[in-house]
Amino acid sequence: MPRAPRAVPVWLAHPFRWQRLPVPWPAVVRGALCAGPLLGAGIATGHPAPGVLTGLGSMMAGVNDRPGTRRTGMVHIGLPALACGLGTLIGASLQSAHAGWWTVPALCAVAFVSGAASVAGPVRSTAGVQMLATAVLGAGMPLPGSPWAKSLYVLAGCAWLLLLRLVLRSPRPPGGPLGGERAAVAAVFDALADALAAVGGEGAEPARRRLTSALDRADEALRLRRLTDRLLRRAVRTEEALLAERFAAAAALCEASVALLWEGRPLPAAVAESPRRFAAALRTGQAPGRLSAPANSSAARGAFDRALLAAAVVFARAEPSAAYGAEPGTVPAPPGPAEPAGPPAPESPRAAGRWRALPGRVRGFLDRRTRRGRDLLGPAARDYGLRVAVCIGASTAVALLLHPVHWYWLPATATFLVKPDLGPLFSRTVNRFAGTVAGVLVFALGSAVLPGSWWPALAAGIGGAVLPFATRHFALQTSAITFMVLAFVWVGGDPQAAGERIADTAIACGIVLVVGHLPRLADPRRRIAQRAVAALRATEAYLRHVLAAGPGAGSTAERLALRRHAYRALGQARTAAETAAAELLAARDRTPDWPAILAAAERIVDAATAAAIRIDHGARRPSPEEAARLGEALSAMAGALAEPGHRLPHLTDRPVAPVPDCATLTDVAAELERMRGHTGAL
Repeated sequence: MPRAPRAVPVWLAHPFRWQRLPVPWPAVVRGALCAGPLLGAGIATGHPAPGVLTGLGSMMAGVNDRPGTRRTGMVHIGLPALACGLGTLIGASLQSAHAGWWTVPALCAVAFVSGAASVAGPVRSTAGVQMLATAVLGAGMPLPGSPWAKSLYVLAGCAWLLLLRLVLRSPRPPGGPLGGERAAVAAVFDALADALAAVGGEGAEPARRRLTSALDRADEALRLRRLTDRLLRRAVRTEEALLAERFAAAAALCEASVALLWEGRPLPAAVAESPRRFAAALRTGQAPGRLSAPANSSAARGAFDRALLAAAVVFARAEPSAAYGAEPGTVPAPPGPAEPAGPPAPESPRAAGRWRALPGRVRGFLDRRTRRGRDLLGPAARDYGLRVAVCIGASTAVALLLHPVHWYWLPATATFLVKPDLGPLFSRTVNRFAGTVAGVLVFALGSAVLPGSWWPALAAGIGGAVLPFATRHFALQTSAITFMVLAFVWVGGDPQAAGERIADTAIACGIVLVVGHLPRLADPRRRIAQRAVAALRATEAYLRHVLAAGPGAGSTAERLALRRHAYRALGQARTAAETAAAELLAARDRTPDWPAILAAAERIVDAATAAAIRIDHGARRPSPEEAARLGEALSAMAGALAEPGHRLPHLTDRPVAPVPDCATLTDVAAELERMRGHTGAL
């Protein structure tokens, strides 16, 4: 069915989109206690430069102060904080060396690394952005002090926010310790209940995506908890083992729910409410109470009822099962997202034997590092890095020509605009300019109404409190950051800078729009293809495992891990496709219909999950020829998207005959054929 034409183009409507998020009150309090008091302390002691640098560091850390457990907060804030310290060191070294025009190639090199980091995940991408921003500010802001001292001051500001995060956090649930981790696992059960309530309706697929996101967040929280225990050589506590068991039970329930979503039969309200009882039990420490009665009407419903019973048994335990030991490292990891296939096993039999002899966790670690190394050296990383480097180089050169002394604002503005993974370029440019104008006007009004030496500290405190709330829209976030940075600049000795910022921002927006839309640097196919192909490879790995793996607990755990990774990769590819679709010059006529292709891949994962449930409960397993043919077709599809000119598979040439108890093979074939129809001109 053709889509109805939009009244307003996506690229024009995107700047007005707001995220509906709850107000993070603990983060608001932390923000108010960070930059403002630190800047005020510098003013009071007669050392404004340390106050500016520590306030700047706390502001950068405040951008990353998002809801989550304390340990996830340590990672999401700590890694970018280290990058801020490194960026400040690089920039301050350029300033102390009086680099002059040599600053341009030096910042281009930092910008290339920052852009290439965009493919390595959101935390590393944020670290790359903040490293580049602090390098620009460190090289341009005329503050006294050695490069090492400036870097340490910035790190001290980040550390202050981390300390406040440890002290000022949300109240612990009455269920006991592990408050953040318990809340994350409880959110999985809530998302599962929402997905079950949506079975058979239009909201089924979005509900399943929200469920996948909740699983990813809970998995990250528990993994970081285990990592901390290993680093501290601390024995696994009973409540930690019980929580890991309950998350594993949630993962099993989620697999059965995906099969129910695939069947599309609306479920009784009692079925959807059962996971909510588990969520309430996690939050309160009470028993879950009465659950839905079993109704073995289909293989998927029978699997769900058995998983529900197993979850009830897990919640009834006061001690972990025998599989969960009390010694460090003996708690088996709950099913989490598997990484894509890493380095292939060495070709020689002896080397292959040594590779297989490595522990699974060691192989996984090497796989992840090898994959990330390939990503950082791949074509997408090179394109991203080149785009950011050209923008930063051009904006720095123009700024040095216009403002030889206070030149840093123009390239700093380009830093937050040009990163290709942060959103559509036109939308971010419009919101950046509007937010800068609003921040400058508010700052000018404040400077007129509140004269004196203390009001910049008050302004920084207000901006820090607004910053966590402002993450719902880029223009609002820009206004808060502009307001705070102007306060730092005022204390640093540039009180007349506010008026020039609007002109500098306009110039930076123009440079970014021109450079960001150069053909090679803005090709949506190159920007999406890498993630889409990786998602199809992950889908292929899961499909092959479902159709070919034998029974057993080990294969079931691997199946859950592969399914989780496939959904995660598809979600990342979908986000990239949605961002590219909202670009100003998106070449939609000669590129595949990425959202439709990825939606078909998601349905293939759903169909494979339904097939796995049926096979587990006695259905006929497909023949090796049937399974191999579907896997090869999906592999050829990924190859066609990665290499233009590759012949696409046409499954109707050799149709898959529907056979008893194996209808999902036909479902998978139909989705593959539908995917082929959306590839466009390749």
